[in-house]
Amino acid sequence: MTLALARAQVRRGKGRVSCGTGTLQGKVLKSLPYSPTDAQSRAVGEISEDMASGLRMNRLLQGDVGAGKTLVAFMALLIAVEAGGQGVMMAPTEILARQHLAGLQPLAEAADVVVELLTGRDKGAERAAKLEALSRGDIHILVGTHAVFQKDVQFQDLRLAVVDEQHRFGVAQRMELGEKGTASDVLVMTATPIPRSLALAQYGDMDVSVLDEKPPGRKPIQTAMVSTGRVAEVVDRLRGAMAEGRQAYWVCPLVEESEVVDMVAAQERFKHLRAELGEGAVGLVHGQLPPAEKDAAMAAFQRGDTQVLVATTVIEVGVDVPNATIMVIERAEAFGLAQLHQLRGRVGRGTAASTCVLMYQPPLSASGERRLGIMRETEDGFRIAEEDLEMRGAGDLIGTAQSGVPRFQVGDLEHQSGLMAIAQKDARLLLQEDPKLETARGAAARVLLWLMRRDEAIRLISIG
Repeated sequence: MTLALARAQVRRGKGRVSCGTGTLQGKVLKSLPYSPTDAQSRAVGEISEDMASGLRMNRLLQGDVGAGKTLVAFMALLIAVEAGGQGVMMAPTEILARQHLAGLQPLAEAADVVVELLTGRDKGAERAAKLEALSRGDIHILVGTHAVFQKDVQFQDLRLAVVDEQHRFGVAQRMELGEKGTASDVLVMTATPIPRSLALAQYGDMDVSVLDEKPPGRKPIQTAMVSTGRVAEVVDRLRGAMAEGRQAYWVCPLVEESEVVDMVAAQERFKHLRAELGEGAVGLVHGQLPPAEKDAAMAAFQRGDTQVLVATTVIEVGVDVPNATIMVIERAEAFGLAQLHQLRGRVGRGTAASTCVLMYQPPLSASGERRLGIMRETEDGFRIAEEDLEMRGAGDLIGTAQSGVPRFQVGDLEHQSGLMAIAQKDARLLLQEDPKLETARGAAARVLLWLMRRDEAIRLISIG
């Protein structure tokens, strides 16, 4: 009900009619070496309908790792530009913002569209020049971190805000975001495939588009399980791949040795691999490095200066190095399924066949064995997410990808996903017929909201 109220509130705000002409989109499509998947075309269609409707768009675009969300988002941004406005794309980290920029630049050039980057690093005269160009309308699409929503950032005519939601915006931030432009449309992207029941519970205020196909030419990733006793074999395998000019990730669960948990720390593994593979060949990146060092290590790996990158889970989201074909995940049994799936998605982005090595410490627990078994069996993120939810139970959701899952006082997400869908439809229907909740049933719903302490919902019904 709370999410339905938030959705009604956003909808009630009159939207802008943004009709694309298709000219810029056509140029981009012509420049692509492949044709978009049916799922991509369908999502672009849904978005363009929303943008042309005159109601504010509030849509979630969810797709599996590598399903091509960025292209769909860029097409949506082009609709805003074709309609005479501007678009903004916001990423959670500077590494990701720069990567989005690098990915969009060639597409933008094909369509003669000006794309610019704005992050916290822009200072002084350079920043002022960008802001002036933005308010004049010379910049069509702005890419950046949350710096793009600071007070002094003024758009000439912002029509679409795209949020790469790796850091989980709540409903409140989603609404705030749309307020930067007059009634601009909002598209939120998430790379964590979400089971349907969770999507309804977490994003009931939004319409959902799903990308459930992979672009052509993506080779399946081989996934192998290896016990930690065979580290030397894995290192040999890396040596062979490096000789062929390939790159690899090696992910460790912790940053430094901790006596409590006996996991090999990233720093120790880094020293070990450097001794084995050569000084300059191995880089290190973890969350406790200063941002400048972290960026430098990532950039060196992206350029190919270092061939092996030892990392903690900071690389889980979005980093794109097509030449990296091996992902070693040490103590894989300590990771959640969603995290393993995200990490595996960092390889297999080029044309060469890729491998993901799940290193585990025997003996495995029953649940550890089941988790790693599912990873070997399937690459379908939606299936992995369903299994994840079932195994962990919505009661104790751990792991980063599922944080922010609604806590229900009675409901049970896995077993009642059918009921979720009915509840969502019912809440939307009630608000359609009785927007101010004044009928007998509306009054009962109001009491329920009050009992469930849904204060934000009560604020949304303007009349007490």
